[in-house]
Amino acid sequence: MKNLPIGIQNFRKIIEGDFVYVDKTQYIYNLLNDVSYSFLSRPRRFGKSLLLDTIGEVFNGDKELFKGLWIYNSDYDFIKCPVIRIDMSNIANKTPDALENSLSNYLQAYYASENVTYKKRISSDEFMNLIVLLYNKYKQRLVILIDEYDKPILDHIDDIKTASGNRQVLKGFYGILKSMDRYLKFTLLTGVTKFTKTSIFSGLNNLLDISMMSKYAGICGIPVECLDEVFGDHIERLKSNESFKQYASISDEILAWYDGYSWDGKNRLLNPFSLLSFFKQEKFKSHWYSTGTPGFLIDMIKKEPESYLELNNVKISEEMLDTFDIEDIVFESLLFQTGYLTVKEVIQRRGSPVYILDIPNYEVRDSFNMQVLSALSGSGEKKSNRAKMEIGAALESGDLHKMLEILRGLFASIPYELHVNREAYYHSIFYAAMTLLGFDTDVEVSVSRGRVDAVLELDDKSYILEFKYVKCSADANEDEKQKLLDAALTDAMNQINDRGYGDKYKGGGKTVYKAAFAFLGRDDIEIRVERG
Repeated sequence: MKNLPIGIQNFRKIIEGDFVYVDKTQYIYNLLNDVSYSFLSRPRRFGKSLLLDTIGEVFNGDKELFKGLWIYNSDYDFIKCPVIRIDMSNIANKTPDALENSLSNYLQAYYASENVTYKKRISSDEFMNLIVLLYNKYKQRLVILIDEYDKPILDHIDDIKTASGNRQVLKGFYGILKSMDRYLKFTLLTGVTKFTKTSIFSGLNNLLDISMMSKYAGICGIPVECLDEVFGDHIERLKSNESFKQYASISDEILAWYDGYSWDGKNRLLNPFSLLSFFKQEKFKSHWYSTGTPGFLIDMIKKEPESYLELNNVKISEEMLDTFDIEDIVFESLLFQTGYLTVKEVIQRRGSPVYILDIPNYEVRDSFNMQVLSALSGSGEKKSNRAKMEIGAALESGDLHKMLEILRGLFASIPYELHVNREAYYHSIFYAAMTLLGFDTDVEVSVSRGRVDAVLELDDKSYILEFKYVKCSADANEDEKQKLLDAALTDAMNQINDRGYGDKYKGGGKTVYKAAFAFLGRDDIEIRVERG
């Protein structure tokens, strides 16, 4: 049984240490023969760094290191070339000046390794001079590999001034690559986000973005078909573990948790970090998600909670997926590029294709919903988890009034500075809570005569839910509040009945519950329930 390379991004160490390696060398061969300047966007911890290190070893010329892999028996010549690899995750970026100095110091180490006197200049000039120096010394064109190219910007995405300043430094640094064409054999930049060419790559217009190209869809990540083939021994080992005997198929459960990623709607990939961590810890949990979710994503949802309701089967153009500007962030594009949405289907049409995006798997859905619920309610994960269990029991028993008590507790904990006087805010918290429970919850469901706010399906019950938010003056007395609540409940229930929202759910052997919710604010919530 091969070892599990958790956290190992060094190809040589993986091969020589007899670690599991999913062969990506055919993709590398195709890439090296296909394009000279390329860019790849993939989520964090998805194998980008290992890919770059593997490419670096290919150019190191040690063919025997690749024995048993696809490229070994190909016609690739394995000619040794000088390689400059820059990992932006190791570059200080607190300010534009710090970024500039850190880049300069990083390059200084290359000068020192070549025993060349170092003369401090701006980093872009130092980079250009280093390329020329190595070309003249080795009489070979160079390979440039840049990892996490966008980290100095992403680290400050909530600070436009610093992010913009860092972007300008990087624009000048990367921009010299175009003028170095005669000295370069191959260049690859990887990162999470895909900044528009007018923002950071304006001078590098010969850069081919391979991120959404079907022929490179599987260049990072673990293909579904490799699960049993490569990890079969590890799956067999788990079958003797008592805690896994509840699963009819461990492989199917693994796929439900960690599968689902795709960049072309066809090639399905598992999250490598999650899969390796699962086998190591022998526990289904949110391994990738727990390593860090960008706080700015949650901040964006706080500001626009209705955006969270629209994350199922998102339709988006390729132009929108390619767009990332810190001054004008497209929320769905950011979620896709950071790994919280993935391509489920590509609809080909005249002109640009349309991409259907959805949350990739249970790991992301469960963890993301919990974090959103905690953030929107201000309740913290401990309280949210307790509410999760209690709401589940209430829904199983058909006790919606008990569910309302629990929801009141969640809403009451919302800090005043976080509270939003919008109906979508309450939709978001409710949707997060229900989805967390593993219930089949749909929002904005189209029926013949309108759109239902939410439909919640259990094995033996269907809940038709309509929400109404009513503004209420701060000095309203209890009678005035009750009249507003009663009117809103009547309006919501009439809407359910008059438009026949529950009709399509009748006759299936399930009990149908129609529930009207009325909100005056975080402290005033009422419900009215009818069966049938």
